[in-house]
Amino acid sequence: MELLLALTIGILVACAVYLMLDRNVIRFLFGLILLSNAANLLIFLSGRLTAGAPPLIDEGLYAPTGVVANALPQALVLTAIVIGFGLLAFTLALVYRTYRSLGTVNSDEMRVAEPVAQEARR
Repeated sequence: MELLLALTIGILVACAVYLMLDRNVIRFLFGLILLSNAANLLIFLSGRLTAGAPPLIDEGLYAPTGVVANALPQALVLTAIVIGFGLLAFTLALVYRTYRSLGTVNSDEMRVAEPVAQEARR
């Protein structure tokens, strides 16, 4: 199962890099979110996929008994999902505002702040 998940992570990273190499800002954003999801799966996989009980401590003990699931990767992935959603919402609003003001989502055509060379004007 871990090998299948590792192959899935590799495919997600490859698709994310392919999308991020495009000039379209929307595709770049989707590639960034796909890369974020691949990183979340990698963090989840690093905690090992063991079938165990929830990490609950019985009353009167200081540590859980038996095989328990690792709660740290799960907490990290949950935090990363929330941060990734906030990043997605912010960048979608930013791209929408950019599209409204410039009329394009192509990164080559968004060079408003760069001065045009004298040779290109003639």
